[in-house]
Amino acid sequence: MSTARPGAENLQMMVPMLYSEGVRTGRISLSRLVEVVSTNAAKLFGLYPHKGTIAVGSDADIVVFNPTLARTIDPSMMKSNADYSVYQGWQVTGWPVLTLRRGDVVFQEPDVIGRPGTGQVVAAGATQPL
Repeated sequence: MSTARPGAENLQMMVPMLYSEGVRTGRISLSRLVEVVSTNAAKLFGLYPHKGTIAVGSDADIVVFNPTLARTIDPSMMKSNADYSVYQGWQVTGWPVLTLRRGDVVFQEPDVIGRPGTGQVVAAGATQPL
């Protein structure tokens, strides 16, 4: 049991799953998806408006998302240390193709291209109203 990885790997699949199973099926709107995964998350951790919005003075942390790109989830796609996915075999439509961190490209489908050690610790602040 000491070699078992804790928890379930799913952060990487959060946006594709929410888009495919939420927005495409009419359960949530696209604007609500953005609120949930970006704006409200930044507010909950006291990082807004430094994070969670596209505005002058905010970090240019942006995900470019192709809403028509289909993928079948496979453990080989995982960028984390997990060698599995609880969503293995699921077909999703909608996939991130580019990620900018402070304006620099750090992910370009299918590769992480950001250099290790170039991130910054951002101290959390007080939770803000949603």
